[in-house]
Amino acid sequence: MGCCFSSHQDSQKKPLIPDPNLNGVPGDDSEQNADSPPSNHRDEQALLTTILQQTALNIIDVSAVVSQGLEQREYMDRSRQYSTKLGVWSSTLSQKKPVPLPSLTGQPHQVLAADLVPCSDVQQVSKIAAYAYSAVSQIKVDSKEELVVQFAIP
Repeated sequence: MGCCFSSHQDSQKKPLIPDPNLNGVPGDDSEQNADSPPSNHRDEQALLTTILQQTALNIIDVSAVVSQGLEQREYMDRSRQYSTKLGVWSSTLSQKKPVPLPSLTGQPHQVLAADLVPCSDVQQVSKIAAYAYSAVSQIKVDSKEELVVQFAIP
């Protein structure tokens, strides 16, 4: 099986987006002028290129892996191993007792004899539930692009 993480272990993890104040000079907003946006655009473009290159290095292209066919004997051995493991798991699960439902109180008669919940509290909970239902029902997902995309590695 493959791993989606890099096999290359660094002694120190590098952040995906480097700190702009890494050179020790804090950014001063007062020094920005009309010429700054193109410079910032180039910096952002260089940063984006760096992120894309780093991502391309860390991606394992599983579609490029040549699948190896299993021999009939190897296939049968694996099938037997999986069946054995499944049998062991099913027998251990069937031997376990079902867990009883938790008891919220040891004296339910006292809870039932207690005063009722005030009507204002019930109305407040109902109002909050209606707001939550309204908010959840208004959530819409707009698909902008395909979830699986092809990466072109230069």
